[in-house]
Amino acid sequence: MQKTLKTFELLAPAGDLDKLKTAVRFGADAVYLASGSFGLRARAANFSLEQLREARRITHEAGVKIYLTLNASLRATEFPPLRDLLEELRPLDLDAYIVADAGVLATVRQIDPQRKLHLSTQANTCNPLAAAFWQQAGVCRINLARELTLADMGAFAPEVDVELEAFVHGAMCVAHSGRCLISSALAGRSANRGDCAQPCRWHYQLTEELRPGQPMRVEEDQRGTYFFNSRDLCLVDHLAELAATGVRSFKIEGRMKGIYYVAITTDVYRQAIDRLQQGVRQSDPRWREELETVSHRPYDNGFLFGSTDAKVHHGDTHYIRTYDFVGVLESSPQGLFIATKNRFFAGETLELIGPGLRRTALVVKNLQNLKGEDLNLAQPNSQVKIEGLPTWATAGDMLRRRKAD
Repeated sequence: MQKTLKTFELLAPAGDLDKLKTAVRFGADAVYLASGSFGLRARAANFSLEQLREARRITHEAGVKIYLTLNASLRATEFPPLRDLLEELRPLDLDAYIVADAGVLATVRQIDPQRKLHLSTQANTCNPLAAAFWQQAGVCRINLARELTLADMGAFAPEVDVELEAFVHGAMCVAHSGRCLISSALAGRSANRGDCAQPCRWHYQLTEELRPGQPMRVEEDQRGTYFFNSRDLCLVDHLAELAATGVRSFKIEGRMKGIYYVAITTDVYRQAIDRLQQGVRQSDPRWREELETVSHRPYDNGFLFGSTDAKVHHGDTHYIRTYDFVGVLESSPQGLFIATKNRFFAGETLELIGPGLRRTALVVKNLQNLKGEDLNLAQPNSQVKIEGLPTWATAGDMLRRRKAD
């Protein structure tokens, strides 16, 4: 009974216009993003109406879909501005809205009844009966709850006629499908309204009631103990198992992450999905090697195989980071130049990365600014040129440097 996509879909995060361009360039089939209101990443740059028009133009030309997040939980006073926003969005003809609140869903159907509706993970859909309810309400796709096992996911396709989507990579939350009140309690910032302060990543100490002002550390390492610090999800080696359950859209978390993260994760999962569509189940070791280069916590399979492990990382709260992102290639009438993100020196060895897992090591030779003046050091947020770029190098390719051990 399942309504399937013709092919598997790679759904990438687009926290701003630059990240959207990066996701499109590195192989996304669709991107998800937010306007300035009602999405669940209030502190991302997000998109103005004008930027959404530009995003629609870029994705339309590339054959990429746009899904707009409207998945916050709203109060009664917020529905008039929601209606105003929906009226403004309607002419853009976005491919779908991602919703979680039943009131938001009803409002979209009233104002823009032809718009496709996808159900957010925030709705916490754990069983086919719930999926059938949402289907009757007008939803055509459901992002399955992250707490489900493969067996749980496999129960949906025979019972409901909706597209199935699942997260395959990125940060996990210690709360059930991200529905958490810790941030509201400790920081006055609601996770359910897109403003999570991520207190599960903070440092904590134990204080005994009769000894105020005498915090005690529960010893674990030199930096402290972390009770709630979740691992990161990485399912690149398990897409075939997910596909066997009926999941057709593979979603990467990370609208708050940088363009390097978007480039690497999109590039790797593009290769993995292409191989899956060719009927090849075997993973390529390079995929995991590349994913290790982005800033992340220890990777985990989540609850896919029925583990009762809480997925908390009992260790250093800092991210693992083995590479520095040092710049991105941009074009000018005079040719390619590097817009720098971190400093690097003449004589250093960097690595150029492009879509399709293209990778080339190169030594920084003849480092100059755009005036042609020689430099020994490229500072962050500057524009420089170097010799020796490969013939395949184009605007949007990135440069990175392995961090010293």
